[in-house]
Amino acid sequence: MPITTRVALVRGAPGTYETATVELDDPRQGEVTVKLAASGLCHSDDHVATGDVPVAVYPYVGGHEGAGVITAVGPDTPGYEVGDHVVFSFLPACGKCEFCAQGLSNLCDLGASLLTGARADDPTSFRMTENGNPVGQQCGISTFAEYTTASVDSVVKIGKDIPLKAAALVGCGVPTGWGSAVNSANIRPGATVIVMGIGGIGANALQGAAHAGATTVIAVDPVPFKREQAKLFGATHAYATIEEAADFARSLTNGQGADATIVTIGVVKGEHVGEALASIRKAGTVVLTGLGDITAAGAPIALGDLTLMQKRLQGSLFGESNPRHDIPNLLRMYQAGQLKLDELVTREYTLDQVAEAYEDMHAGRNIRGVIVFD
Repeated sequence: MPITTRVALVRGAPGTYETATVELDDPRQGEVTVKLAASGLCHSDDHVATGDVPVAVYPYVGGHEGAGVITAVGPDTPGYEVGDHVVFSFLPACGKCEFCAQGLSNLCDLGASLLTGARADDPTSFRMTENGNPVGQQCGISTFAEYTTASVDSVVKIGKDIPLKAAALVGCGVPTGWGSAVNSANIRPGATVIVMGIGGIGANALQGAAHAGATTVIAVDPVPFKREQAKLFGATHAYATIEEAADFARSLTNGQGADATIVTIGVVKGEHVGEALASIRKAGTVVLTGLGDITAAGAPIALGDLTLMQKRLQGSLFGESNPRHDIPNLLRMYQAGQLKLDELVTREYTLDQVAEAYEDMHAGRNIRGVIVFD
């Protein structure tokens, strides 16, 4: 029988997260139910609340970065047991489609269903309901919930010795930022790198750039607190504006500019892309990771500069990470002391404080806020 669970949801966009109680399906074949231990408060869930990222159905339960313990396993679902510790991957990986077969599991065909709120195999079937009415489930997982039911395509088992609060962060923000530097920007030892926007994604882009061997890692953020925090995650320098950062990069590179600029601003606009492209050298790379209004089009790009300087503009989803490899690998790095996770958490919140947490994010008070469940 379905159980009830407390969640944080929005009833429309623009809207504000509020706490409610919904009914949750028992797991079907290929599904598990998980008791959440922690959930990261990513900007993407705020994009849903503002309407920058439109979804198919309301109410809509947020959250796509979390970890917890399996409490129920669907029938004929081998490989999972009650008591297993898991991290949710906001991008499911079926392992069977053309993109998974190419090693591009971050582009798995199941991703087409992420904003429908429904099961991937049946757009009329919802795991969450309220008074019998459909409730959308963010990315098919909805981690702003005490309990959630999800496909095993969206969960990765981890060791029980790993703290779940730290593990929750590797479901989205850490691999997205880290991979934007290591995979998408292809940073090499000795590089000069700029990271625009130091929140939960940008801080990890700094870590990735440092791990890849960049000599100069320049953080850009208008908030003094974030510029100071940037040094903890690998920034060698920090500036309030991209103009200052680009001038500094050029001063180190015979006037050329950065090898790569990674755009992790919370609400990306076209002008940010143009500024990033102007900051890089010949044959340099701009990695666009942050989101804004996903229906918006256009950026002030000098086409001659793009062509004649052989520059590259690269989109990056989940940092081009492979969930089933990179989530465990990043946790191994954390256990070895090579990756900072605990330090990313500026403040912990309860489920009832999600709206407050996003107020703090907008005010620039947090690198990453985390919901911690009892």
